[in-house]
Amino acid sequence: MPPALHPQLVARLEQLAAGPRRLLGVVGPPGAGKSTLAALMAQALGERAQAVPMDGYHLAQVELERLGRAQRKGAPDTFDAAGYAALLQRLRQQGEQEIVYAPDFRREIEEPVAGALPVFAHTPLVITEGNYLLLEDDPAWAPVARLLDEVWYLQVDADLRLERLTARHMQFGRTREQALSWIAQTDEPNARRIEASARRAHRRVHWNGASGQFE
Repeated sequence: MPPALHPQLVARLEQLAAGPRRLLGVVGPPGAGKSTLAALMAQALGERAQAVPMDGYHLAQVELERLGRAQRKGAPDTFDAAGYAALLQRLRQQGEQEIVYAPDFRREIEEPVAGALPVFAHTPLVITEGNYLLLEDDPAWAPVARLLDEVWYLQVDADLRLERLTARHMQFGRTREQALSWIAQTDEPNARRIEASARRAHRRVHWNGASGQFE
């Protein structure tokens, strides 16, 4: 059975999409299911919503290697945080005839792709998902939360999250041992920083495996 949204979440999305442009953030640790939730939310509203991931602002692999950060890919300083904040500001101020092009992140090549996502001025709700929307202990990320009208924190069972992360890393070429090592050294330290910011969220969303719903 495909995942679904609890009717209360759908009702709140309808409210957010009922007026002028709003920006809704979805935040959570790696493997929580943020992209799945954001896609479901956008699907529920059809043309009234557009999903724009924070991951489009990953630094390119060649730049991570130049900076000596390739082994920490996914950490806060491996993104163009200022560029992401600038995009959010553009989306808040989008002109009536303007199309704002946002980047996307393609896991099959592990690289960002510029200009991949068109956002149209008539779309009332932009849903953006990522790890660091509420990060407050890093000056590069601090402006992001102020640019969002509402932020939902996605919480999921820890064992399920780690299982998903392991499967994702293996899907894209790592052995199980390499996946577990990467999770321990990179993903989990990042997850602890993300979880520390959860108190700043406007709403907590939980994945209920028994009902197959985000609620």
